[in-house]
Amino acid sequence: MTTIDEIRDNFTLLDEWDDRYRYVIELGRTLDPLPEAEHSTENKVQGCVSQVWLSKRIDRDANGQPRLNYLGDSDAHIVRGLVAIVLTLYSGHTPQEILSKDALALFDEFGFRDHLTPQRSNGLRSMVERIRTDAREALAQA
Repeated sequence: MTTIDEIRDNFTLLDEWDDRYRYVIELGRTLDPLPEAEHSTENKVQGCVSQVWLSKRIDRDANGQPRLNYLGDSDAHIVRGLVAIVLTLYSGHTPQEILSKDALALFDEFGFRDHLTPQRSNGLRSMVERIRTDAREALAQA
């Protein structure tokens, strides 16, 4: 499993945006497959031009703390790579950890703000907001 620090390091090594896009697409290929049944209306992320699905499972760690685990998919290669980065940052973490991480600042650090279309940026925000909402709900139920 790739860590967010490894992704950050790899981005630093790639100067050209063509190479960065290829890397993002490659990350998308590493996503665990989303079962066909999970490509549902309930899992579809609204606000994305491409089709994006996020499937959530809540597990408990040894201390009984909820951990949010996700599978994701998209019908667009680049977006699938963005899903992979978002899930690397958030999946498997507690609601508190999720709410303490700023994915949009990370994407700005990577330079995506200048290299994604406004529609893709909106979709990215929708994905992040969906996970943050799940984290707030999990906290409220804890």
